Amino acid sequence: MTNASEPNDGALLSVRNLEKQFPTSSGTVRALSDVSFDVRRGCILGIVGESGSGKTTAGRCILRLIEPSGGEAIFDGVDLFKLSEKELRAYRRRLQIIFQDPYSSLNPRMRVGDIIGEAIDTHRLARGAAREERIAQLLGRVGLRPEHARRYPHEFSGGQRQRIGIARALAVEPELIIADEPVSALDVSVQAQVLNLMQELQQQLGLTMVFISHDLSVVEYLCDDIVVLYLGRIMEMGPAQEVYANPRHPYTQVLLSAVPVADPRAKRDRIILKGDIPSPLNPPSGCVFRTRCPYAVQACAEIVPPREDVSRDHSVACIRQAELAGQREFENQENLL
Repeated sequence: MTNASEPNDGALLSVRNLEKQFPTSSGTVRALSDVSFDVRRGCILGIVGESGSGKTTAGRCILRLIEPSGGEAIFDGVDLFKLSEKELRAYRRRLQIIFQDPYSSLNPRMRVGDIIGEAIDTHRLARGAAREERIAQLLGRVGLRPEHARRYPHEFSGGQRQRIGIARALAVEPELIIADEPVSALDVSVQAQVLNLMQELQQQLGLTMVFISHDLSVVEYLCDDIVVLYLGRIMEMGPAQEVYANPRHPYTQVLLSAVPVADPRAKRDRIILKGDIPSPLNPPSGCVFRTRCPYAVQACAEIVPPREDVSRDHSVACIRQAELAGQREFENQENLL
């Protein structure tokens, strides 16, 4: 992952200065502001944050399921935002999405085979017996049986329906998949099964993925890189292991404090935020996190913090991050004495 303003040669997707505003009767909602990140080819990027942070909006803007207000999305050297509808249609095969709700995203009046086969038909990838064989192979790849093609979505469990959604996304052999909270509607035990399946498919097929979630424990398990969003702005981003080991933004530390610890003897101090996320109709001046940040000072209300590198691929948008990092290091040394 790079923090440069130019697209990264090692990335399949480079998003630069993404903006999205929604006009409403009460004013303009700034859903995304100056969002830039890279998705490395063959890797999984996690986008995390609370509800209302702009995660889903970012994913849908990239795919142009909703139109962005500004910025670029350079996919394999081509800016998706500059393509006409006709030109974009050719890229639909290379970019797919797995939706959050595995029930509402599947047409209840269509059989599973037709749901999966719809994209195959649209892109004219196979016909007749070859089409049926392709559908059977896709069902097998996601852990279902060929005869399931004749059933309707309501005949399956939530986890099975999400497997159907994954098979549908894989049907056109995409290069990039955006997974929009694909396990949040599932039971915990089923979540693990679907996550394992997604990890296996990503490794077997060499897929590049953007995984959107509010759950950092899920992102830690699956992702290579992390982007932390808050009220439409990036607070921190970098390699997953480094962000988990050395979170530099107060908001990232809050999210990590809520992640369960596997060892019952281990203790993690939970950081509780005061208040709710502010309205995007009237975001705070300066740093958008300052109204809930325990370390905010007056300057935080006056300056929109630029993202600054703390290591080669790790950047943070906080004017006090260096000071706070030094304070935490001193406290850690004190605890060791």
